[in-house]
Amino acid sequence: MTLDRLLSAPVAFLIAIGSFVVAGLAAVGRLAKFMGTALGRLARPPYYPARLFEQMLVIGYFSLPVVGLTALFTGAALAQQIFVGGSRFNAESTVPAVTVIAIVRELGPVLAGLMVAGRVSSAMAAELGTMRVTEQIDALTTLRTDPFQYLIGPRLIAATVTLPFLVLVANVIGVLGGYAIATARLGFNGANYLAITRRYLEWDDVASSLVKAAVFGFVVALMGCYHGFHSSGGAAGVGKATTNAVVSAFILILLSNLIITVIVFGS
Repeated sequence: MTLDRLLSAPVAFLIAIGSFVVAGLAAVGRLAKFMGTALGRLARPPYYPARLFEQMLVIGYFSLPVVGLTALFTGAALAQQIFVGGSRFNAESTVPAVTVIAIVRELGPVLAGLMVAGRVSSAMAAELGTMRVTEQIDALTTLRTDPFQYLIGPRLIAATVTLPFLVLVANVIGVLGGYAIATARLGFNGANYLAITRRYLEWDDVASSLVKAAVFGFVVALMGCYHGFHSSGGAAGVGKATTNAVVSAFILILLSNLIITVIVFGS
């Protein structure tokens, strides 16, 4: 009996680990199936350009204020911190170069992606979740309207297309935030600051930033649509789907950012 008790604890531990791994693989499989179905339906008519334009406005245009303010404050704070850190090594002159590289390569796309995820992914999950629990999605199917083509496809395309433009705006505003505080408080000459910025900014930095933005946009829409589409359990289920959409979008944005950074700049 004592031996059975000694063996039961490791067995229970292994069972728990196995259950966790199987549940994780099942979740990945469901997400992959959902993504494959959505991408497959995108290539087939009918198309809904009005829905696409509406989602581009919601995701892109209406996200400009929060993305712009985030980039402005982050760029200014980053320039201040680089100046303080560089002053310890007599390297204050690196502020323009380090600021523009950090914003364009990392902070611009990541912060824009996170802000849009917090605003858009949650809204998508809440909207689709409400439609699911009130059987509106089932009604679309009854009316011979494919929910993937009508609801999910326009969101995926709109987020993938519009987020690169948001990131371009975030990069410009972030650099201007660093420029403003550097010229106003840190004693930099404006013309020299911009000249150094242009000198150290390379096309690879901009290209990687736009690639990240497109991937982040797809992730944001995918997570919002997936969790909202599969929500259940009334209002509580919609709230849970909204939370899961934002958290999973955040995690996948940070993970994909690491992967793209290693691929592009790993050498």
